[in-house]
Amino acid sequence: MAYILSAQRDPGPPASVDSWNRYQAYLRENEARFPRGAFALATSDWYFGFSDHRAPHDAWLESAAFSEPSQGERHENRTLSLRVRLLGAYHDQWLEFFYPQVFSYTLANTAAASGHGDWRYDEFRLSDSGNLLHEIEWAGPPGVEARWLIEANDVIFSSVPISEA
Repeated sequence: MAYILSAQRDPGPPASVDSWNRYQAYLRENEARFPRGAFALATSDWYFGFSDHRAPHDAWLESAAFSEPSQGERHENRTLSLRVRLLGAYHDQWLEFFYPQVFSYTLANTAAASGHGDWRYDEFRLSDSGNLLHEIEWAGPPGVEARWLIEANDVIFSSVPISEA
């Protein structure tokens, strides 16, 4: 069940305010089950704000890289991780999301010729298995939307001012 994605936000108040309040209650009710990194982002006072330079809203995708670190005699024990790098909305920060262990993912973009557009909305939830679900909506050209759904053990976020990179 989505709480604060475009379907819940686009109608505007009071529906969007009610959705936000339900999402905050969901987070509080599930705090003990939530991965620490995702819970810290979802409950921070800046992550969902549109004016904080670390917030991903309106950021642009720079890269998404999967890796499969391996162990074992034949390197047969494999895991999957994902690193997503964004140019922040104010073009002064690199924002990075690292998912150490990815269990499943769906990346959909029906009109990818000109990229993904702006990171529009996202939310963190728990899967039926108790893993983190991070759903991301990208705002492309009018009428076109890309959507990602990542199931992982957690997410580690970092931001670096471009002047320091």
